[in-house]
Amino acid sequence: MTWKTLDDMDLAGKRVLTRVDINVPVEDGKVTDTTRIDRIVPTVKDILAKGGMPILVAHFGRPKGQVVPEMSLRPLLPALETAFGQAVGFADGQYGAAAEALQPGEILLLENVRFAPGEEKNDPGFAGRLAGLADIYCNDAFSAAHRAHASTEAIARLLPACAGRLMQAELSALEAALSTPKRPVVAVVGGAKVSTKLDLLGNLVEKVDHLVIGGGMANTFLFAQGHEIGTSLAEQDMAETARAVLAKAAASGCTIHLPKDIVVARAFEAHAPHEILPADQCPTDAMILDAGPATVAALEGVFGASETLIWNGPLGAFELEPFNAATNQAAEAAAQLTAQGQLITVAGGGDTVAALNQAGAADRFTYISTAGGAFLEWMEGKTLPGVAALAG
Repeated sequence: MTWKTLDDMDLAGKRVLTRVDINVPVEDGKVTDTTRIDRIVPTVKDILAKGGMPILVAHFGRPKGQVVPEMSLRPLLPALETAFGQAVGFADGQYGAAAEALQPGEILLLENVRFAPGEEKNDPGFAGRLAGLADIYCNDAFSAAHRAHASTEAIARLLPACAGRLMQAELSALEAALSTPKRPVVAVVGGAKVSTKLDLLGNLVEKVDHLVIGGGMANTFLFAQGHEIGTSLAEQDMAETARAVLAKAAASGCTIHLPKDIVVARAFEAHAPHEILPADQCPTDAMILDAGPATVAALEGVFGASETLIWNGPLGAFELEPFNAATNQAAEAAAQLTAQGQLITVAGGGDTVAALNQAGAADRFTYISTAGGAFLEWMEGKTLPGVAALAG
């Protein structure tokens, strides 16, 4: 898939409607995590440097087409101004007048686009209103690209369109990891439920050479193989589905890696008394909370023999010590191989980013995606409307 970038556009003197994702956490009227704001800075700076005038379009929360004062973007202005190092104008309804008054070197932020009923309906009329504000459309919100909304999909067909720097980086990293990867490719998929990641597993077993299954999902697969899993989190009604995934993997030449050993406890709490056992020897009154050291050692070997790693989800109850050990150790091994230039590592999804940050490994991965649903749908092999619209 090909798409235009800011390098392909003549921005001088042009108003550039720029879709960004600044859906950041706010407490007491102040932004508590600026990660998503920091990531749009290169795009905004580039547009300004090329003589363009950025008009930022973004959503905040789920107001469902109603004006909800608590979901206004206005409180984000101080954080945006700090990130950009300059003042940012704000338009809370009179979009046309504010856009018309915009001068070279200035930045304008529009009020929460989801206050408009036409946004989530992908309404052509509302998209036309937005398009009337600008000369060029730039989408820098990969994390919203799985939504066919007016500001992500319909508008891309009304103006010359391109990807912003963050969107460009996301797409390049993801294409390199799954579309045209260096092989062998290993995918790590963790998390609680098989049912939420069926499409993902089904797509990956046909695309990757090794699939590592961890977390609560692994318990379901162990149960499907006839192993005792005690009181572990699992979806026992998904056993047949798990066996189907194993059969599909075997037919596709994909090696599935399940825990070889397990860390079990009788209570789901930090520092609960625990023991390490073979994967098929979980006591009936215990729960599996992590993979054991033999599993981690095996994964280190798989990582070392691979060229590309895609990671989504933790290997155990990473929020509880010491049941974060497998996730931390495997992440550290991947990070070291990346730093040595031996492995391309791409990771994404909310819990994944939190787990890799906790492990101290995130900054050494090749690419960390801040997109949750969009990253997952891309891994599932689905077409993202916002990306498809850019490819036009």
